[in-house]
Amino acid sequence: MADPESNPTTVEETDPDVEEVDEEEEEDDVPPNQTALGLTSQLMQNPQVLAALQSRMDGIVGTPSGYIQSLPKSVKRKIKALKKLQFDSSKIEGDFYKEVHELECKYATKYIPLFEKRSKVVTGGVEPTDDDCDWPSDEEKEDEKDEVKNKAKIGDAEKADSEDKEKKEDNEGADVKGIPSFWLTVFKNVDMLSEMIQDHDEPILNHLQDVKVKFLSGEEMGFTLEFQFESNKFFNNTLLTKTYTMRSEPDEADPFSFEGPEIIKCKGCEIDWVKGQNVTVKTVKKKQKHKGRGTTRTITKTVQNDSFFNFFSPPQVPEDESEMDEDLEALLAADFEIGHFIRERIVPRAVLYFTGEALENDDDFDEEEEEGEEEGEYDEDADPDYNPQTAGGKPEECKQQ
Repeated sequence: MADPESNPTTVEETDPDVEEVDEEEEEDDVPPNQTALGLTSQLMQNPQVLAALQSRMDGIVGTPSGYIQSLPKSVKRKIKALKKLQFDSSKIEGDFYKEVHELECKYATKYIPLFEKRSKVVTGGVEPTDDDCDWPSDEEKEDEKDEVKNKAKIGDAEKADSEDKEKKEDNEGADVKGIPSFWLTVFKNVDMLSEMIQDHDEPILNHLQDVKVKFLSGEEMGFTLEFQFESNKFFNNTLLTKTYTMRSEPDEADPFSFEGPEIIKCKGCEIDWVKGQNVTVKTVKKKQKHKGRGTTRTITKTVQNDSFFNFFSPPQVPEDESEMDEDLEALLAADFEIGHFIRERIVPRAVLYFTGEALENDDDFDEEEEEGEEEGEYDEDADPDYNPQTAGGKPEECKQQ
């Protein structure tokens, strides 16, 4: 066994008076690795450096790693075979969605009697019976509880007065026809539609009596939105339409982008405006000065005005998609989204958007969707160059075995 006193290293390590910090402070030369760490720390605190680094990282995301290109020709040939199978699979998926659309058309006829009765109630064409109105209401339950408590506290004379008051409340608004401003309220409760509605649109939309969806079957897949108006002083039409054409098969130019039916074009209708009532245009006056003479003249010009009714004059989709610029593409995408939302959500659940109940459900759905997007920033399946052999770990199913 070695003598502890003969080993200076042991003495230094066990001596409580010796501190490594003091030794480092006495040294004149700083190790290169510590200098680099200090410099890196300073750079990472610089906002401009961080922004440049983030920009660089954004450019790297999605960049092919070269794995696919490095594969042998025999393997690339097999990948082609898989892609052909994938294309055949997409065609089968397209046929599936076509049959789903036909089934949707079939069941749409079953909803017609219900929607027609809804329209009559909204417009005042029919007064619902007590049996029709037999539906639980949280507000009414609270009122009933309060009534029971109050009746327990008051005498016979006061009870009679209370009953008379209840009858008056029941008869209150009995002369109101239908549900005023039903569809205007529905639209204003939906953000994407309320943004379209201007003050000058509201008096017109108060005449909107019903919104329907008619499905197109056969070779041309799609649907038509029908907006039914009562006679009014703004335009002579009683029916405004917007037709959307859909495609339910892979695009030959980009077959692997197919994810189901998509709207490819839409067509509005001409509104027969009464003179002086067209809210989609406005008249502006401009002053022009002659360069040579110096005289000034005022010209009147008609320009487009913001209005909900521009919805019925959508931009045309060019036959050659390469001619479509970003602005047009964004306009069409927004238009398609609105049409789809009216068809899928608003028409089937109009009363719930009128009361606001559907909005609560939509908010919950949006939050779940956002959370899902935040959870996974990288998708191995979506990366064509992902190499499991160099990924630094086993697949999830292997880890569980």
